[in-house]
Amino acid sequence: MEKKLLKRIEGLRKKLNEFGLTRNLIDSEVVEVSQQLDCLLNEYQRLTAYQQLSFW
Repeated sequence: MEKKLLKRIEGLRKKLNEFGLTRNLIDSEVVEVSQQLDCLLNEYQRLTAYQQLSFW
């Protein structure tokens, strides 16, 4: 699951970087991709924090 999540994060990062170069940063699609990336990063952070707690 973690690897799949990281691939999705990397895909959205690339997309957001491309959008950042070609679109206005307040463009609705840029904002939407940024919000999607935020959600995935939060999910990844929760997952890794839980794994660290489970380790101890």
